[in-house]
Amino acid sequence: MIELLSPAGNFEKLRAALLYGADAVYLAGRMFGMRAGADCFDMQELEQAVQYCHERGKKVYLTVNTMPHPDEYPHLEKYLCELDGIDFDAYIAADLGVISKIKEISPQREIHISTQASVVSAASANMYYGLGAKRVVLSRELTLEEIAAIRRDTPPELELEAFIHGAMCVSYSGRCLISNHFTGRDANRGACAQPCRWIYSISEEKRPDMPLTIDEGRDGTFLFGSKDLCMIEHIPQLMECGITSFKIEGRMKSVYYAAVTANTYRMAIDRYLSDPKGYEFDPAWRAELESVSHREYDTGFFFDRPIDDAKVAKSAGYLKSRAYIGDCAEYDGKRRLAGFVQKNKLCVGDSAELLSPGRTGRRFTVQNMFDENGQPIDSCPRPFMKFYIEIPFEAAPGDILRA
Repeated sequence: MIELLSPAGNFEKLRAALLYGADAVYLAGRMFGMRAGADCFDMQELEQAVQYCHERGKKVYLTVNTMPHPDEYPHLEKYLCELDGIDFDAYIAADLGVISKIKEISPQREIHISTQASVVSAASANMYYGLGAKRVVLSRELTLEEIAAIRRDTPPELELEAFIHGAMCVSYSGRCLISNHFTGRDANRGACAQPCRWIYSISEEKRPDMPLTIDEGRDGTFLFGSKDLCMIEHIPQLMECGITSFKIEGRMKSVYYAAVTANTYRMAIDRYLSDPKGYEFDPAWRAELESVSHREYDTGFFFDRPIDDAKVAKSAGYLKSRAYIGDCAEYDGKRRLAGFVQKNKLCVGDSAELLSPGRTGRRFTVQNMFDENGQPIDSCPRPFMKFYIEIPFEAAPGDILRA
């Protein structure tokens, strides 16, 4: 069975990912994770997250995938000892020293080898399997054919995980030194400042006040800034090359992103599994993924080699996402009245969409709006205010209202 694995930067994102179809989530504690800027989970929150997931038959994978320096190992050992009492399903690790410490402190724990380890061959995957790894997260630089070859030449018990959606990195498997050079923030220890997203210019030695921007020309002059990965149109190829777990990138992204990406890939995967021979791609799925904030989409290196295409975006900015209006908290089916908690302003007469698990957005026009006391209002201007609107179809708690 194929696993859909979603990012969980905090508890709200975790809940959204699971509600909208993720089979498992990956997250980080407060130390040694590759997304130091995410909210992350303290020990109590991690226990609660694991309980929440397991009660719903879902799995939790904890990232400890930085490359610690010698003076950090005492802190690592203490951290791993604290984690030993929490029943999450696997560690995600890259550094051999970290893997050794995990095996020493928690020998019963499953270990997944992070993409930071740059696994690009069956030989490498088999080596990690020999060290006790249950799964390897493959390098983003592999083609589908190469993944199929790795699957063919590795034990069936070894699971293969691959990124299918989200941000890519200009540095090989995300192991970047640019951030450290400019800011002193080490990308390989979770503190990347994302300098590949910055706008650069060049200047002549005697004319420093006349900088020239680095723009895309006919021959290409962009230096950094990868496109985003999107494989929604290629589910059959992904399903057939031997991948065990489809991974979505984005612990730093929004709750809306967590919900939409999980929902869209869930629909596509389920449709394929229900009828592989009769599977057809639904263009509405692509439209769903266009609704989240992203850079230009690309298929990464699944179909061609990195040397053939730098995969650099033509624009330095992000494409705008839909306005996330609010979350459904309750629904009165008799009155067709749904209550929402506001995140962005909505007015009577606006066009809106309701997003529900397992469905693409359903559009309607807001005809009536009420406050918590049932009084008619023209808009919901205050963050987190409760408001009610009439909608022409059924809703449920957790549904998302967007413009």
